[in-house]
Amino acid sequence: MTAYDVGVLILRVVLGLTMAAHGYNKFFGPGGLSGTAGWFDSMGMKPGKFHARVAATTEMAAGIGLALGLLTPIPAAGFVALMLVAAWTVHRANGFFIVKEGWEYNLVLAAAAVGIATIGAGKLSLDHLLFSSTSFYDLLHGWWGLVISLGLGLLGGIGQLAIFYRPPAKTDA
Repeated sequence: MTAYDVGVLILRVVLGLTMAAHGYNKFFGPGGLSGTAGWFDSMGMKPGKFHARVAATTEMAAGIGLALGLLTPIPAAGFVALMLVAAWTVHRANGFFIVKEGWEYNLVLAAAAVGIATIGAGKLSLDHLLFSSTSFYDLLHGWWGLVISLGLGLLGGIGQLAIFYRPPAKTDA
């Protein structure tokens, strides 16, 4: 075990549990899944109930998967898709900086997840434990980790926006 492996573990766990907490909050926070569904409907992601479930489940699964270092490029792709949709639907109009509710935070979460998929989950991960002695392990980091996490994430996020996003009509004030 090296400092590198511990450093990657810290990043994975903090990033992953942060995302999982967002999913948990969508399920069980104030307003629960019904409140989350109404919020999704109001921003144009219809049907809201479907998107609330998909977002909450993906946030929890991607977060836990990344924290454990299990098939790391796949949960990282979930981060990219989730954060692309959030940035586009909720934060885009507010500019870059998070202090004005911009998309800065979304970018940092997605980029960090892709970075982890690229460098690999490290020796303190389920990827290493389960797959390090197989040729499949090569798909879980390096250029393949980058391509899988970024490619699948962009495809998923853009696909979801293209199929489901119908922004509400702007009203004159």
